[in-house]
Formats: sequence, structure tokens, C-alpha cells
Amino acid sequence: MKPKQSVRIGGGSGFWGDSPAGPLQLVRHGDIDYLVLDYLAEITMSILARAKAQKPGLGYATDFVSTVVGPLASELARKGIKVIANAGGCNPSACCEALQKELARRGVKLRVAAVIGDDVSHLMEALRAEGSTREIWTGEPLPDDVLTANAYTGAFSIARALDEGADIVVTGRCADSALALGPLIHTFGWKPDDWDRLAAGSLAGHVIECGVQATGGYATDWKLVAKDWADMGFPIAVCEADGSFTITKPPGTGGMVNFGTVAEQVTYETGDPTAYILPDVVCDLSQVRVEEIGPDAVRVSQVRGKPATPTYKVSATVPDGFRSLATLFVRGMEASVKARAMGEAILVRTRRLMKEEGVEDYTHTSIEVLGSEEGYGAAATQREWREVVLKIAVRHTRKEALEYFSREIFPAATAMAQGIGGIFGGRPKIQPVMRLYSFLLDKRRVQQQVEFEGRVIPLEQPATIDVVSTATTDHCPSHVRGDEPTNASGGTQPVRLIDLAYARSGDKGDTSNIAVIARDPKYLPVLAAQLTAEAVASHLAHVVQGRVQRFDWPGLHGFNFLMEEALGGGGVASLRFDPQGKSHAQMLLEFPLHVPASWSVQRQ
Repeated sequence: MKPKQSVRIGGGSGFWGDSPAGPLQLVRHGDIDYLVLDYLAEITMSILARAKAQKPGLGYATDFVSTVVGPLASELARKGIKVIANAGGCNPSACCEALQKELARRGVKLRVAAVIGDDVSHLMEALRAEGSTREIWTGEPLPDDVLTANAYTGAFSIARALDEGADIVVTGRCADSALALGPLIHTFGWKPDDWDRLAAGSLAGHVIECGVQATGGYATDWKLVAKDWADMGFPIAVCEADGSFTITKPPGTGGMVNFGTVAEQVTYETGDPTAYILPDVVCDLSQVRVEEIGPDAVRVSQVRGKPATPTYKVSATVPDGFRSLATLFVRGMEASVKARAMGEAILVRTRRLMKEEGVEDYTHTSIEVLGSEEGYGAAATQREWREVVLKIAVRHTRKEALEYFSREIFPAATAMAQGIGGIFGGRPKIQPVMRLYSFLLDKRRVQQQVEFEGRVIPLEQPATIDVVSTATTDHCPSHVRGDEPTNASGGTQPVRLIDLAYARSGDKGDTSNIAVIARDPKYLPVLAAQLTAEAVASHLAHVVQGRVQRFDWPGLHGFNFLMEEALGGGGVASLRFDPQGKSHAQMLLEFPLHVPASWSVQRQ
């Protein structure tokens, strides 16, 4: 049999709760070989862990069984499409069992395997006793009350399940990109030391793992795709044996696949482009080439790989008290001033009531007046706003203490200013806070297995874990010299960053990254000179409390800015209305620049 020259992999889900229209679209119209589905984030694992604690048969993404595999089972079998999903969450074995029951009920014969072993919570006591485990960013010792601890495992376990004959592979907390890399290892026979191919296959998975973010969703040039938002096409990676791949989408679907949409997604949630660390390989994305080769077809190549590190990254969730958040619509003259006064009064009142009852103060509070441009800091437009939304959020170590806050929101409608609305959803809910704690763990302590048709297949770690990698968790930014525009006769003209570049922001814990990609390579020296790390830190000083680093990205004619302590703790630990920094790139795109007056710049 002639080996396959290319593989078509469809990315049908970017998160737990993504549209079920994605898998259906790809299966029916994408002509795909594999359907990969990403369900997991750090907070998702804590939610699934609580579900499993209440009922041992749960702990996985149940809608993967009921709304994806079940309805599409017959078509998957008829077309020979294999499915890989991390929907197993905290309980891949139970997910596998539920899939088998659903397939049997529908009379469809598909073979299902589960990859297990990413759960390392049983090691916590021993790691605490050893005393050497530290949080990657803060250096904090391992806490006593870890709820979940899961290693970001790699793709070779997925490939092994496919080698055994599985049609559907469910995993727990593997690296998101491993969902696509596994089928490529299986199809092309890539080995653990095929660094360049493993890096390229990982990037293919990285680009499609967030679904329509690769096909026009979350794009800088949103106006070009807004007409298609109701029918976005999900991404397909057409992967070659040499590691290069082309991003496209099903014909007739909305969205767009061009240099901007793909290049932006390449940079999403990254740090140093020369050392993007994954379980199976360290990717050097710095010289990546992204080129349009046809309508809705973008080829990606020139990715390089380095030996994998000897450790897995482990994401643990730690209970960290409780939170509550309320929003109130405020309309009328001086609405923003009125709203802030109300928010401060509610905090003063509830603090007094708590103190009278001997209850300790809040651990964290946050007031934001949404619609008044407070989120822009010093760059905010100064004017009198007449419609805003007041957001008040609080945290406390005890759930019952937040009842004071919850029951004092409604009285503001009669006790304070006119023009209050939007309080019809009931009292603010009180939610548990799960803090992210990330650390590194020796791969030899993680024992992965494949459960398949009554057998438990132990997996050996690739021998490459003994290779000392050139990559570390320390980020060492490079520096590019820029040229200020000089045009003695013509002078300069003011522009905004969006006129010269694309930008996209992402998050990891309490760290945000913003990648900036020049629309034309000739703009790069101007960006290098004026958009420095110091300039970005100053522009975003109202949201960034830590250091800002700039990394060169020569292959994309751009830079990646890594900003620490930028998300108020990140995830549900943050009280900000934008805890993932989704708006950070938008704020930076208004950064003022000056270019030669002779340049013809298309204003965005």
C-alpha cells in the first residue's frame, strides 16, 4: 500500500462549550481524515473534578458523547473519519465507557480507546515531602490543598492508540496541539527524534486548536469577516509528510483564511518564539514562513524543532476562597461618576455591616465602570458618559461572608441614584475561586497507559527525555535595532499601530502576550524603534504590574510582547471583567506612531 502523502485534520472545537456546528460542518463538508476536539482549560479541570467527586462516573465532557459522537457516529463510520478529543477530562475511562454505550445504542461499530496517566494528584504528598517543587512563575512551594494536578502529556500515546486500531481516542489533560500531532505520528511514522517534523506538526495543531480563531474569528481586520460571523468555517490543516501544512476551511463556509488570520493564530498564547516548549519537542517558530497560496489557503513551513525537555508542565488547581460579581446598568447625566460613587458606597456599606458582625474584610475588591473607557488608562477619552455598566466584584476566604455583598446590591436601586437598571437576574452568585499553580515534573514519574478493548497497554517514555534541551523556562528576549523615520524634506505623519500591523493577545495564568505583525516588512524598523518594551509597558501600565519583554519574530516580521502580572491573577482568580486579556491587543493597536510623510499608509 502506498503511504499517504497528506492528511486532512479538522479542528472542530476550541473549548468546552464551542458550537456543535463545527464538528458537523467538518464531517459533512470538510473531506477530513481526522476530527480533533479541544475541550480543556485549567478551570475546566477543576469543574470536572468536582463533578467526579459528586458522582464517580462523571468528570468528563458529557456533551462530547451526546452532541458530537452520538449524532455523527454513522457518518464517522461510513467515511472512516477518526476522532481525537481531550474530552476525557478527569475521567477518560468513564468517557470511553459512555462512548461505547452510546455507539452500541445506535448500532454503530467504532473502536474506542482512552489514554490515561496525566493525573498526577497521587504524587502531591511525596512532592511536598521532597520540598523541591516550585511554581514556575512565582517560586511558591507546593500548596497543601491541591484539588487537581494534571501533566500536559504528549502525542505518542495518542499515536499508539491509533496504531492499535482505535477509531476514537479520548485523553485527559494532554497538550492541545498533541491532539493533531498524534495522528501525524501515526500516519507518517515520525520518530521521537524527528524534531523538525514534530515541531511542524505541533504548530499545525496549535493553529487549529482554537477553532475559528484561525479562519477569521478574533481577527484584527474584523470588518472583512463580520458579514460571515453567522456561518464561520472551521479550520482544516492539510499536513504533509515533511511537516509543512496548509490551513483552509470547508468550501462555501464563512470566514477567511489569509496571512493575517493564520499568522495571528501562530502567535497566540506564546512567549519566546525560539523556544515554544511542548511535551514532545521544543519548537523554534522564529523563522516560520506563512504564505497565501490560493483563496482561503495558507501554507506554513520552515518550522524547526529542538530536543524535548526532561519534564512535563503540570497544571494544578488550588482552592482560594470565593468570589461574587455584580453588574448594574446606569443611565443619565454624569453616569460614570455616578456609577463609581455607587460602587464605592456599596463596598463601604457592606464592610461596615461585616465589621459589626465580626467578619473580616474582603481579600480583594474591584470596581470597573464599563463604557467609560477606564480600561484604557491614561489613553481614555475624556468626556461625560451617559450610559455605563457598573461592575463590582469581591473575594473572601469564606463563602458566607460574601452574602453581605450579595444581598446589598438590589437596595442600590432605591437607596442611591436614579437611572439604575439591569438587576433582574437575581442576587449575585457566590462562586468558588480556583487558583492555577503550574510546576515542572520529571517525565519518568508520569506513567501513561492506553485502555483499549479490555487491555491496558503501558507506554514507555521516549528516550529523548534524557537529552539536555537548549530550551528553558527562562525567557531571554533578543533586541532589534530600529530606525526612526527620517525625511528632512517631507517630515512625518501620525498613524496608529493598527495601520501598520496586525496584533493578537493571549493568556497563560497571570501572563498576557501580544504579538505584533507588520502588514508590510518595510514597517518593521519603525515598529522596532518606537514600539519598545518600555513604550508598551507605559501604554498598558494600568493593567500590567509586572515586567514587559519584547521578543523578535523575524519570520513574521514582528514582535511578541510578554507581560507578567497583567491579568489580576488570571482566570477565575481575577476580578477583572477581562481576566484573559482579550482586549489587550485592541488597546495596543491604538498606540500612536509616526512614519515618513512620503509613505502611503492605508488607514484601518
